[in-house]
This record gives sequence, C-alpha cells and structure tokens, in this order.
Amino acid sequence: MAKTVEITWQGHACFELNNRKNVIVDPFIEGNPSAKIQKEDIQADIVVVTHGHSDHVGDALFIAKNNEAPIVTMVELAWLLSEKDNSLTIHDINFSGNVQIDGIKITAVPALHSSSYEGMYAGNPGGMIIDFGDICIYHAGDTGLFKDMDLIGSYYKPDIALLPIGGHYTMSAKEAAEAVKMIKPKVAIPMHYNTFPLISQDPNIFKNLVEKETDAKVIIPKIAEKFKLDVS
Repeated sequence: MAKTVEITWQGHACFELNNRKNVIVDPFIEGNPSAKIQKEDIQADIVVVTHGHSDHVGDALFIAKNNEAPIVTMVELAWLLSEKDNSLTIHDINFSGNVQIDGIKITAVPALHSSSYEGMYAGNPGGMIIDFGDICIYHAGDTGLFKDMDLIGSYYKPDIALLPIGGHYTMSAKEAAEAVKMIKPKVAIPMHYNTFPLISQDPNIFKNLVEKETDAKVIIPKIAEKFKLDVS
C-alpha cells in the first residue's frame, strides 16, 4: 500500500499536509514576507498550532472560521484562543494527549522553546505528531535540540520530520541534523529559516549533513509549490 501525502510549504513553519483531509500547521500567512498565498485562499479541514508565538498562531482563527475547521493546539493556548472566538471548535491537548478528527490522530509532544500569546503566558510549546493512519508526520514546532527526540522517533516512528533550522530562536542546521539521527525519519524537511535576516540559513548545509550521516532523504521545498511524497 502506497504511503503518500501531498505537502505544500507556505513559508516559515507553515505546512499544508493533505492525505484525505487537508491539515494546515502554524498558518502564519499575513505578515509573513515569504508567503505567496493569501489567507483567504487557504482551504483547510483542520488547523494545528504548535505554540503561542505570533509567527505560528498567525491566521489560525481566521482560517478556522473561514473554513469551519477545528483548531488543535496546546491546552492553555486553546483557552486563550477560545476567549477570542468561542464559536470555534478548539481541541486542547497536552503532552502525550491526542485527539482524533476524521480518522487523523494528532498528538502533542514536547518542544524546547517558549510560548506566549498577545503578551500572555500560553502554556508549553509543543511539537505535533500528525498520523493519517498510513503515513505519520512530526512537525517539531519551534525547538532546540533535546534528547527526548530519541523517544519521539522510537515511539511514534514518524515517516517525515519537519524541523526548524534557522538558528537564533531554534536549532540551526547542525543541531537539526543531529535531531534527524535521533528521530530516524525516512524524509526530513527543513523549515523556519530565511523568513527574516536573523534566521538566514542555507538549507543545503542541513541536507548535506543529514544525507552524509543518516539514511534519511532531505527535501528542500519551494514555497507554495505542492509536491507528492511517497514513503512506502
């Protein structure tokens, strides 16, 4: 059985992951200098937010309302978003907790970072395991390198890992390559780089390190270009 997903990188940490349903993660569109799409044009069945920073919450509320889609996020951030719009369905999960929506299982895992929303404490930051049943994707959110990535890899066994490489606020290419050694995905995709000068990076450094030191394949997507990935 083919294990396929259609992926679109919308710049920064925003990905659309389409396998039966379209899941958008960290939809930072408006105000994102690298985005090539308008928030009004996003079609999503589920909106996932990893943590409370503005470049990750982004347009989550607008996209959820515009598409009548639920939001999945960390519990304290879910409460804050609910206060902004209590008409939305917002699933509040915490580490190792999960929710299933239309057969898609979304599980929160730790991230080594911080989280605040509009100046308020927004709970813990997270990564998200998005399991479509036939293919499993780990969106690491914003994170530094930490040893529990070994457990995330061995327990959840993600086929694809989406990892920040921008440095300054997160891992750089070198740390992210070390993360791949622990996670052991079939495919690694860099994110959270070159949006702003502070996080300028050459993704080919990440690609060269990973493909030299691990069995994973690295894909460097172009912004707004859909590609189909088979990890059978």
